[in-house]
Amino acid sequence: MNRKPLKVGLSPRFLHTAPREMGFRGKTLQYLEQSVAHWLMTAGALVFMIPSIAGGSLLRRGNLRIADYVAELDGLVLQGGADVSPLTYGETALKPEWKGDRVRDMYEIDLLQEFISAGKPVLGICRGLQLINVAFGGTLYQDIRTQNAAARVHHDVDAYDQHFHEIALVDGSGLAKLYPERRSASVNSIHHQAAKDIGKDLAVEAVSVPDRLVEALRWKGRGYVLGVQWHPEFHDPSNSGLLDGEPLLRDFLDCAAAVRERVVRQPQAEPATPS
Repeated sequence: MNRKPLKVGLSPRFLHTAPREMGFRGKTLQYLEQSVAHWLMTAGALVFMIPSIAGGSLLRRGNLRIADYVAELDGLVLQGGADVSPLTYGETALKPEWKGDRVRDMYEIDLLQEFISAGKPVLGICRGLQLINVAFGGTLYQDIRTQNAAARVHHDVDAYDQHFHEIALVDGSGLAKLYPERRSASVNSIHHQAAKDIGKDLAVEAVSVPDRLVEALRWKGRGYVLGVQWHPEFHDPSNSGLLDGEPLLRDFLDCAAAVRERVVRQPQAEPATPS
């Protein structure tokens, strides 16, 4: 019997002020970057962008709740994009350009909490790792270069998705088990912010070399919540020097499939929630 494709929710990026020439004057756009959607689709997953459920528009959204989306989906991916707002972790922006997107922060934290409560897996990419850390009570470097003098370059505007650096996998971690033949690897790097103080019940699973900035975090609870600082969807599978994104994707989707099967067999079971 053929199993129905998994349904994965993808959090949207927000564009609060669209360029005039786009024809959306005064409107907020919500969108996704196609590479991450295509990466999920390579494994046969159906991808659904989850628009924010907020008031203020001319159209009524009825009585929809985030939980209604969660009930229909098998997992969540938090994609990259704008900075996490320092306000979200109790700081003020040191520069105006680092103010981030607090509207998106609060919506994604709601999404994260609802998926965790439902016992469904969450994968965070780049900003997604930072959002997970903040949601669990952690903080960020607002700007690596100015707040961590020992750090290497983690963001190159010109190179963008062709900027790479080495990471080391933490021995005994979930990622190390996924990649048993690798102690280190090269990954894409497009971020000027990074996890600073680690959130409650999160374990570091990879660090950058040699500056040891956090590159992967996993929740220690009874559910699947994993964040990676790099963009696995930008990794060319033919480049053996880069960390292959396929095992990471398969691990996430296997967990989603297992949860779906458990829900089907035990529809009244109560999922674990973080303390």
